[in-house]
Amino acid sequence: MKYLIILAIGLSTITASSQGNKEIKNSKNEKDMKVLFVLTSHDELGNTGEKTGFWVEEFASPYYTLLDKGAKVTVATPKGGKAPIDPNSDTEDNQTEDTKRFHKDEAAQKVINNTVKLDEIDSNDFDAVFYPGGHGPLWDLANDGTSIKLIENFNQQEKPIAFVCHAPAALKDVKGTDGEPLVKGKKVTGFTNTEEEAVELTEVVPFLVEDMLKKNGGVYSKGDDWAEYVLVDGNLITGQNPASSGLVAEKLYDKLK
Repeated sequence: MKYLIILAIGLSTITASSQGNKEIKNSKNEKDMKVLFVLTSHDELGNTGEKTGFWVEEFASPYYTLLDKGAKVTVATPKGGKAPIDPNSDTEDNQTEDTKRFHKDEAAQKVINNTVKLDEIDSNDFDAVFYPGGHGPLWDLANDGTSIKLIENFNQQEKPIAFVCHAPAALKDVKGTDGEPLVKGKKVTGFTNTEEEAVELTEVVPFLVEDMLKKNGGVYSKGDDWAEYVLVDGNLITGQNPASSGLVAEKLYDKLK
């Protein structure tokens, strides 16, 4: 009997130790998550003479959502160096708790001012990729060969690929493993035609995100204008507008857990 009691205590100790090791391992895996953010380098709003770039909320909300969960975030742009902020996203009316945090965060400012050049990035070094929007991607990332190949590599590796608002523009010429447009037959969303009309840029942008996704065979749907709306189809995650950016990051995180 004494032997059985000792044996039982020993087995309990081993089990508890194994569970503890598992918890430590899981915690370590979460902290080891590496996510690539790809921002635009383009800052000219067509021929209007006005500036554009990336939308601050669409960077800040996902950035802090993932950073606070222990992810390591690297930010890249086609040209490297300072990523341009769309001045319209920096007005008082467009401030959120995350954008306010961003503007007080010297480390985040340093990241934005010193982005890695996109052609120096290897998809093998990351677990997922996230594309914030702003109008800039319509001009550069939509046609950038390095970005296109990078997304295709992430997709081939079955890693999460996430886009919000105008960032699905980067999917315009991306092919899936079958050689067809990557979005073909997949549930997708992005900045709506009516939202573009509301900001009076329908005739300025090179193409409309909603129209492009439909043309490429995407099963496009949308929520109310400016309301949070996110779709997940396999490893592809898309959000409709700035309000959707945080939820896109949450869905990406769920894929990585």
